Amino acid sequence: MRSSYDPAEVELLLKDITGLVEPLPARVREEKIQSGTHYCEMLPLEYKPSPRYMEAYYRALDSYAQATADAVALLAERLYQRKGPKLVLVSLARAGIPIGILLRRYLLATHQVAVKHYAISIIRGRGIDRNAMDHILAHHAPDNLQFVDGWTGKGAILGQLREALADYPAVDASLGVLADPANLTALCGTHEDILIPSSCLNATVTGLLSRTFLRGDLIGPRDFHGAAYYGELAEEDLSQQFLERISACFAPSLQAGDATPTGPKGIQVVEAVAACYGIGDINLIKPGIGEATRVLLRRLPWKIIVNPAFDGGDALGHLRQLAAEKQIPWEPSPVPLGNYKVCGLIKTLSDL
Repeated sequence: MRSSYDPAEVELLLKDITGLVEPLPARVREEKIQSGTHYCEMLPLEYKPSPRYMEAYYRALDSYAQATADAVALLAERLYQRKGPKLVLVSLARAGIPIGILLRRYLLATHQVAVKHYAISIIRGRGIDRNAMDHILAHHAPDNLQFVDGWTGKGAILGQLREALADYPAVDASLGVLADPANLTALCGTHEDILIPSSCLNATVTGLLSRTFLRGDLIGPRDFHGAAYYGELAEEDLSQQFLERISACFAPSLQAGDATPTGPKGIQVVEAVAACYGIGDINLIKPGIGEATRVLLRRLPWKIIVNPAFDGGDALGHLRQLAAEKQIPWEPSPVPLGNYKVCGLIKTLSDL
């Protein structure tokens, strides 16, 4: 699988489907998704950032590079305490890949250990890539594996991971994330809904990779799940710049204390939002900065609701810009959002 990442920093267990699938615009994908087509059977048309949006991205990077680096350091220390130098990082493609690389860089700089790092696909409703799992387990002891991702939204991927790993009882089913606003795991850098700057962009901050793809006509029974490489975006690629910016902020002296989740679970917040707005399918509710960003980049949101305490901060600047560009209503949340700073709402096309 091609990417703009250094192969020494991540081994991508993905099948290259570049040029075999035509990316679709958001409206077409939304119609297909709501008609029953699974999202993994399509690729989204990559959002072309406006100059003002890129200004918002760079402001976010300047404002939140240190918070992101601190979350990397704290998570890395927690993982190293648990597994030691035999740790094997398995990031969930694609948003987890830069997180895995940053964790690896921190451990190399601080503990002088070059851990192995793989990236594999897991898809909500379809499960984990079993061929990729078999490949990893042919080379590593199962108890050394540690799955990592960027953040928790509602916790759907964590649930999917636990379900998938029921077939691999010797493998640790925990998921390490930089930000856990859903209050689901102690394996996190923070429970705050921090802005991880890589969530602001798509392929141009994740190695020029598409999101992962699974469809029977292109992915055979022995293939890894697929992804496309957007080489035409090479001049706009910020993947290495992002990694270098965060790596430069590492603070090895941070002490990883207790991170036991407290407060409301993310699903409780989502259910309250659903009840307030009469939304029957919680999959149409996308809480947290990372998920709300994805909604604005890839889906057709109905509105964005905001925790009033954070409405004027830089953390939501890129979201305000996107919402303004796409003419999506932006309003204070009528229900408490817990740790979440923002939430994206999708309604059925018949309601829009």
